[in-house]
Amino acid sequence: MATPMARGVVYIHSAPRALCPHLEWAVGRSLGRAVNFEWADQPVLSGSRRAEFYWEGPAGTGAALATAIRGWEHLRFEVTEDPTPRSDGGRWMHTPDLGIHYAQMDTAGNVVVPEDRIRYAMEVAAGDPIELQRELDIALGSAWDQELEPFRHASDDAPVVWLHKVG
Repeated sequence: MATPMARGVVYIHSAPRALCPHLEWAVGRSLGRAVNFEWADQPVLSGSRRAEFYWEGPAGTGAALATAIRGWEHLRFEVTEDPTPRSDGGRWMHTPDLGIHYAQMDTAGNVVVPEDRIRYAMEVAAGDPIELQRELDIALGSAWDQELEPFRHASDDAPVVWLHKVG
């Protein structure tokens, strides 16, 4: 059975200028071809750059991309992989302070929290609703979303590229 093809986006929310060519090289190596990002200044963090790159590849490429670019200091990014008929989607978020967070995604782009993770949160909370909320916030990646949100809005003027074909 052939591996289903997936697609997604690499969002570099902020990277030091000196790191930009290294990120292109790492992404290109994961995809098996050279890539060039269209870099723009990141107005939220002076001296940094931002880019969005749409990719296609075998299911699981999102994980390979996130692995290839994580670990660099001062880098904020997200990698998304859309679900396929035979594989779940995913989103990897990274910030310098928080590290990396992975979340499974459904076809509408919602985070899917697995049953075992919910049971764990309930067990740890032991009936304390504040602790339950804290555990579920961790499972949802709320801290990553809060830190990345200002950087995401910086791309509001970016051109829109429609990837999905309906019908």
